[in-house]
Amino acid sequence: MPQDDSSGEKIRVGVSSCLLGEKVRWNGDHKKHLYVYDMLSPYFDWVATCPEVEIGMGIPRETVYLEGSPEAPRMIGDRTKTDWTRRMRAYSEKRGRELSKLGISGYIFKKNSPSCGLMRVKVYSEARIPAGQGRGLFASEVVRQNPWIPVEEEGRLSDSGLRENFIVRVFGYHRLQSLFEARFSMAALVRFHTAEKFLLLAHSRKYYDELGRLVAGARGRPPAEVRRRYTELYMRALSFKATTKRNVDVLMHMLGFLKKKLSTEEKRDILEIIQDYHHELVPLVVPVTLLGHYVRKHQVAYLLDQVYLKPHPKELMLRNHV
Repeated sequence: MPQDDSSGEKIRVGVSSCLLGEKVRWNGDHKKHLYVYDMLSPYFDWVATCPEVEIGMGIPRETVYLEGSPEAPRMIGDRTKTDWTRRMRAYSEKRGRELSKLGISGYIFKKNSPSCGLMRVKVYSEARIPAGQGRGLFASEVVRQNPWIPVEEEGRLSDSGLRENFIVRVFGYHRLQSLFEARFSMAALVRFHTAEKFLLLAHSRKYYDELGRLVAGARGRPPAEVRRRYTELYMRALSFKATTKRNVDVLMHMLGFLKKKLSTEEKRDILEIIQDYHHELVPLVVPVTLLGHYVRKHQVAYLLDQVYLKPHPKELMLRNHV
């Protein structure tokens, strides 16, 4: 059966402390994010960080901004012009190593923050004129040290497609970690890759094919090299959002395994539902649920293990939008 990611084990994920309701903002307030706190908390074991508090800025504190070049900005106090750059970079390097050791499977950052902003953070010249956009100092270091963990800003989680893609990547990265932390073998990698087939195809045929060639030629190569390369290609594949067309292709492919087991009427019903999904009349959860029902009913061995049928807990309702 597909891995039950709704089991008791929580996935360790980093998060900006203010998004959990901690009053660590510059004004002593928080930015509690209800989706992060209410919907994801049952599944994620949060590792919270507020780098500005951790380097001693205090609560409340003056605001800071990024100054200089977008590629290597400095963090400057708005009122006192205190330069926090060295302390923030030193802390970020240390905390990045800690997060790596903790084995986080993703990170949700606070948007627009000079420390935690992941993208489009304003950078100013010394004359306080906008000079471009960059990335918060802490977020930049976390990503540098952990290049393949899924990262996102809380503001973008309001977009259903981005939200689903991020969570798919978190659960996928967690499955990879579990694979490589166990007694890794080429046989285990083959089983993993086989179970991930249709999920990968829904995201990127190109990278699925590259992964297939890697697995086929893996024997004799150093295991560390195989793990590194498989992780890179796998996460690149999932970085592409699953499109309606690719999902339809996957659903039709899976239906092919059932064609000799279903009645004419049953096949017609499934094809009609897939077409309804293709025309955006029903959400993806409808054809996937129907296919999953017949896969279990007829015990189609190859499909029973496909992660595509359940890449994340159904309670998150990620496939419920049209």
